[in-house]
Amino acid sequence: MQNRYPIDADHLLPEYPRPQMVRASYVSLNGMWECAITDDPGIPDFFPYSILVPFSPETRLSGMERGVGVNQTLTYRRTFRLSLETDKRTLLHFEAVDHSCTVYLNGVCVGSHRGGYLPFHFDITVAVKQDNELIVQVNDPCDSQSIIRGKQAQEASGIFYSGQSGIHQSVWLEQVSRHYIKGLVIASNLEQRCWHVTVEADQSGLEVVVSYLDGSRKVKGLSGQRLNCQVDEVHPWSPEDPYLYTFTVTMADDCVHSYVGLRSFSVTDGRLYLNGKPYYHHGILDQGYWPYSLYTPPSDQAMIDDLLLIKKLGFNMVRKHAKVENLRWYHHCDRLGLLVWQDMVSGGRKPFQPIMSGPLFLKRFSVPDSLYPLLGSQDEQYRKDFEEQLTQMIQTLSNCVSIAMWVIFNEGWGQFDTQRMLDLVQSLDSSRTIDPASGWYDQKIGGFCSRHVYFKAYRHTPDSNGRAVILSEFGGYVYREIGHDEQTKIFGYKKFSDRKAFGEAFFDLYANQIVPAKQQGLAASVYTQFSDVQQELNGLVTFDRLSVKVDEVVALQVAAMLLGTQQ
Repeated sequence: MQNRYPIDADHLLPEYPRPQMVRASYVSLNGMWECAITDDPGIPDFFPYSILVPFSPETRLSGMERGVGVNQTLTYRRTFRLSLETDKRTLLHFEAVDHSCTVYLNGVCVGSHRGGYLPFHFDITVAVKQDNELIVQVNDPCDSQSIIRGKQAQEASGIFYSGQSGIHQSVWLEQVSRHYIKGLVIASNLEQRCWHVTVEADQSGLEVVVSYLDGSRKVKGLSGQRLNCQVDEVHPWSPEDPYLYTFTVTMADDCVHSYVGLRSFSVTDGRLYLNGKPYYHHGILDQGYWPYSLYTPPSDQAMIDDLLLIKKLGFNMVRKHAKVENLRWYHHCDRLGLLVWQDMVSGGRKPFQPIMSGPLFLKRFSVPDSLYPLLGSQDEQYRKDFEEQLTQMIQTLSNCVSIAMWVIFNEGWGQFDTQRMLDLVQSLDSSRTIDPASGWYDQKIGGFCSRHVYFKAYRHTPDSNGRAVILSEFGGYVYREIGHDEQTKIFGYKKFSDRKAFGEAFFDLYANQIVPAKQQGLAASVYTQFSDVQQELNGLVTFDRLSVKVDEVVALQVAAMLLGTQQ
């Protein structure tokens, strides 16, 4: 297996990490750090390893390729020099650290964080100097505890993959004014030909100016106020025409650049709508794993290449499965034109296999979501973490233009209080559609009947409750291209020995099952999956991204049959 994306250790993921909040001030801390793995939770005196941040120590690209025990402490250290500006604040940003961490700067504890998938930052103004020592201590229990962890496992097998620990997305600094823009809340309103911006600042009531349409229009107001940016003739965003409006927000000495797309999502009479018109979601499942770096894309171009290939194969939607990506991934979906179904990251205790697989084989097999122990959600701390991190995920990603749907639970794992979680998501974001339970266990609520079908032909039937029916997972066909993986055991749902048979089966699956189902009322379909991942070789592209296993002409014929004049 070859590495398609060699890296430059001096320029690791150098692009600005937050594309909808771009400032002139930005210092990347990606690169070589010192590292130690210890049984003692204290800060070590000696750091025997060098590690390339932001690649986890378990990965080849980190330079370590060394596991971290579930009871061990992973400690990072690096020094940096910073030219300090008078009357400025300094912020230290982490895009993601798995799983819990404590951060020290020059011997001062500047903060801690729990949860491995979302960005966070600390105001380090009181501790920062011209010459600095930064220490980050991390603990990651992986699947030994009931935490939010996605597909990570200590031992990869089946649908679960190698766990990774520690810093796995960019680390960076920025210096801001004493009063600064902390965030933007952007709301698209296609019907009224406008978008709204609420400027979150370190204090309310500060004067702000939003400039748009190349500076020809300005809106003045105060931080904390909802400001209206009106356009005369609206240019809607869609996968076929991903038009984005750029704008600038200024508050005293602080200035950020951002963008928005005007579009609307809804579900009506059993169909999904985009911009007020029926729109079939032809989607593919994406796990977001990389062969030499696991959770971390090796480069910005690697993300772009994945998304361009998804579009090239005729898909208009990608379901991001049990993972949250860095903000640049969503930015590329926004600008290239791909709808996103965003999963909440799964968690809880290890899945109980009969409960996880029962609905695949037993018709009408169901479990009430009040039976926490059966679903791995019996730990109160897990349920609290899930609710808090679900809230934070939606708040973090809410400005992303391409996200069309929130997916709360997947196949019953860690499921609990589904109606309450649905109410929570609706209260946080009513502008998108919501799948409360992808696959199972359906509690007969929400706008969707969400089905997973693998071991039998899909035959469409309407939902008895009148909801839209979505086939949120199917396929999983395996064709192994020799030389593109390093597995001795492979996993998948149906195996093919050669490329021709695989391509014919892929075409027949859509022609004989999905296209007729769409004609009978199916609103969306999600093929499993985009790429091979370790032992799960059911991707349309190999794990190393060096070979596309399905011919482009076959994939485009499928898209033409399924989408027709929609494309």
